Amino acid sequence: MTDEDHEDRDLFSPRDRFGERIRTNLSAESIQARIIEAEQRSLMQTFQELSTSAQVPQAAALLLGARRRYIAGEGKAAAYAQLLNADLSATLSNVFLVDGHALQPLTVLTDVRASDVLIAFSLRRYREETVRLGRLFHEAGGQLVVITDSEDAPLAPIATSLIRVRTGSASYADSPTPVAAVCHLLSALTTASAKGARRRLAERDRLVARLGLYIPERGRQRTASEDEE
Repeated sequence: MTDEDHEDRDLFSPRDRFGERIRTNLSAESIQARIIEAEQRSLMQTFQELSTSAQVPQAAALLLGARRRYIAGEGKAAAYAQLLNADLSATLSNVFLVDGHALQPLTVLTDVRASDVLIAFSLRRYREETVRLGRLFHEAGGQLVVITDSEDAPLAPIATSLIRVRTGSASYADSPTPVAAVCHLLSALTTASAKGARRRLAERDRLVARLGLYIPERGRQRTASEDEE
């Protein structure tokens, strides 16, 4: 870890980061340039490190071999969990978002099997709910994919697959860019080898048309199957 990384990790809360990173005497253009540069650097570092490891392909293999796939995250991480859930559920069956409403952690933990996988988004300041769920899921015999920003994160020691993202930023908020990119990478690798992915996507397109979920694209021709319906 570089000195810059150590300094960044010491800025634990958004308040600390605001005081250190945001300068009121800077113009909007200067702030924008700093943020863009920092986001590009964090994304490049994340991809460089992942390209030399097998963590994302390993996580994709775990998902493909799983009986049930659960995804969890709290606070800001809940948005990443929703993003990955939306992508994976389009091409895989038995994908469940543990959101504390439609699906409670208690319900998940009541019936964990060795063939079940939990993807946990656990980023600083490391929400207790996610850490607790991950530990209990692991204790119950399930496999754990942890997407986090540090090898020292609470769930890192028990992860079957640990995906590290770099979240350095020039803003008061840690960078979301590498996390979203990893969601895209993981879902793409999983879908590429998923049996029935093409069929599921075709069926979803048919149902989307039937349900009228989207505004029709201008000039788009209706298919024969749509006309028959």
